[in-house]
Amino acid sequence: MSGLESYVNHTVSIITADGRNFVGTMKGFDQTINIILDESHERVYSMSTGIEQVVLGLHIIRGDNVAIIGLLDESVDSKLDFSAIRGVPLEPVVH
Repeated sequence: MSGLESYVNHTVSIITADGRNFVGTMKGFDQTINIILDESHERVYSMSTGIEQVVLGLHIIRGDNVAIIGLLDESVDSKLDFSAIRGVPLEPVVH
């Protein structure tokens, strides 16, 4: 069985192969690692304006686009000032 089962109903951060970062509550997944996120948002990184958080709500991420998935430490995350954080957006994975 997949190790992802322990992530269900927890807040996760997902980085996709096209360089995007999604955060939300993982509600489920299937055998091809399609991920269902609830209460989700995308974090859009910028060197000039800080991190923009785009609210998505219920969102599905295709399994073939998932590069990294991990649990998010909400106690640390809640203390971050996203408007003050600068970062270069990730480049897509090139095969």
